[in-house]
Amino acid sequence: MCFAAGRAARRPAAQVPLPQTDGCTLAAPLTTLTDLPAFATASVDGWAVRGVPPWRVVGQALAGGVPPALTEDGTAMQIATGAMVPAGATSVLRIEESSRDTDGRVSGAPRPQPEWRVPGEEATVGEELLPAGTPVDPGVIGLAASCGYDSLPVHRQIRAALLVFGDELLTAGRPGAGRVRDALGPAVPAWLHRYGCELSPPAVTGPIADTLDAHVDGLRTALADADLVCTTGGTMHGPVDHLHPALRELGAEYVVNTVAVRPGFPMLLARVGASDGRQRFVAGLPGNPQSAIVALVSLVAPLVAGLQGRQAPTLPRHRLGAPVPGRGDFTHLALVRTDPLTGTAHPVPYTGSAMLRGLAAAAGFAVIPPGATGVPGDEVCVVPLPLLPGERPSAQLCGQPQRPAREPR
Repeated sequence: MCFAAGRAARRPAAQVPLPQTDGCTLAAPLTTLTDLPAFATASVDGWAVRGVPPWRVVGQALAGGVPPALTEDGTAMQIATGAMVPAGATSVLRIEESSRDTDGRVSGAPRPQPEWRVPGEEATVGEELLPAGTPVDPGVIGLAASCGYDSLPVHRQIRAALLVFGDELLTAGRPGAGRVRDALGPAVPAWLHRYGCELSPPAVTGPIADTLDAHVDGLRTALADADLVCTTGGTMHGPVDHLHPALRELGAEYVVNTVAVRPGFPMLLARVGASDGRQRFVAGLPGNPQSAIVALVSLVAPLVAGLQGRQAPTLPRHRLGAPVPGRGDFTHLALVRTDPLTGTAHPVPYTGSAMLRGLAAAAGFAVIPPGATGVPGDEVCVVPLPLLPGERPSAQLCGQPQRPAREPR
């Protein structure tokens, strides 16, 4: 539902200069414009030779030029790594395995395997290298450049902002005297960055006063620039919970309004129309820190993927290494760490909805369905915590359990 809402509201693709595409998403498959490599290139410094030794030196091949052909047997051309192999060459002899006689002729025994890269060795012209929906990172940028691209069709990063609600929050110093330290204001922008969002300045606003007018003004200001505004706290219906009335004031439409999950059930996602015709979104994260992160992985992650034109998130599966309790009629998202050697997931301690100690040691949330408990050995989906942009998870997709890593032979 959240992914579909994001997909429907994503911006049109734009042609963006290659150096500016980091963090964007490919809007079309990346295909090769030429063979890779486009021509035979020497992989060592040495001699391009024709025929049998000794070879008479007739020239030099350097990177960046087109050397003349070797047209006669018994001739050689000095060649640098990366240089185009001259037409007519039958071998490349490594410089350290060659010798020269008093007449300057070259001798040596070329290795049996070619010492050059063959055209199309990496890819052939028109071959699809990456599908549409691939996040662009420095590796993708380098690959595109090697194919000859100067720009790419991409979906740009979405802009996100955070509003912090709660008169009881401190933004600095030690908690006490009825005031608690705001843990989400510093943390949520970092999570959003890991989902590939661009933070709209100011990245964090608040704490915003516990009044309806302040909530409406804060949301309206943030939505003027951001595609997605996350809020913390105020998602219930208590005397100072003003998010729902503020959303009504803005004419928002709910995409999700509470979820049967523990922790984090009072999460919400709403869409707000704008005068420019584009839809913006408000993600209401509960005030308890772990509940807020559950909302991020449950609502924000698929929404952002849709807005960015990426693939819908898929969940790795792990076997439970210890029991995990159920939460009755609710889905239980239980914090776990994962063991890359055994592929197992183990619950971590300190996982109350207001606690962060367990979260700091976890890799994600094991999904325990309603009416069930987690038994050691059960295969369960794990909702991963987001990685840094460009990091690639090693986990297999949902439906394929993790296997223990094998030692290289």
